Amino acid sequence: MEDIQKIVDRADILLEALPYIRRFSNRTIVIKYGGHAMVDEELKRNFALDVVMMKYIGMNPVIVHGGGPQIGSYLKKLGKESRFVQGMRVTDQETMDIVEMVLAGKVNKEIVGFINHHGGRAVGLSGKDGSIVLAEKYLLSEERAKDTPPEIIDLGLVGKVKAIQADLIQALSRDGFIPVIAPTGLGEQGETFNINADLVAGAVASALRAEKLVLLTDVPGVFDEGKNLINTMDDTEAYRLIAEGVIEGGMYPKVKCCLKALRSGVGKAHIIDGRKRHAILLEVFTDRGVGTEIISKE
Repeated sequence: MEDIQKIVDRADILLEALPYIRRFSNRTIVIKYGGHAMVDEELKRNFALDVVMMKYIGMNPVIVHGGGPQIGSYLKKLGKESRFVQGMRVTDQETMDIVEMVLAGKVNKEIVGFINHHGGRAVGLSGKDGSIVLAEKYLLSEERAKDTPPEIIDLGLVGKVKAIQADLIQALSRDGFIPVIAPTGLGEQGETFNINADLVAGAVASALRAEKLVLLTDVPGVFDEGKNLINTMDDTEAYRLIAEGVIEGGMYPKVKCCLKALRSGVGKAHIIDGRKRHAILLEVFTDRGVGTEIISKE
């Protein structure tokens, strides 16, 4: 009897997912893949299976990945110190060569291999391939003494997204492939820029008019004033929590990225805990989800 009940429970789960499968068929889901989910072997396997399942049931997942810890590890092995300003890695040409090698040459291909091993058809890209990510230098502004202009800090080859040319991504998705994109960009002079993966994911989602932008993190989601997890909030509430200092630290740029994507036509944005098994499927295909969903009020 117990075994039959387990089978019935599985059927109930499938039936709960059915309306979401219908709704998101042939829709694009952009996933920023990073954090603990990229280093834990079991979570890597679960991530690959989630993405493959999404593709098989008719969705179009597009992956943008990070790789900060891996870059830091390689720099350390080579005896080069990592230097950060306001959480951003200072990137000279030598560091950029290592960043590109690690992101596009190692991390990207590992993700592609994992997805393909589990039945998918992933293709690895950097932002330079097909000029997908056009970039420009990111200059950091730091406040100084009162009534004086802010100091402009040059972080080297750290960039921001200038434009996304999505033709190649769309062509690959139409042909049944899963694009996996390393967050580097191409500058006007042919130089390579290192770009924050959240920003690239948000910009790609906007260019594709994605149904969803999903950011995998190492926290459960966004918390309110009472430290309670927010399951769903609209953009008005998000701006209020930012203004009141409730959303701060590392969560601040992630929420800002989501809000910018929503303004650009993305349907919904999600910040979820990538440390949970099958977090993506639970967020997309269940009534409650497992993280924070951000929607546009209008």
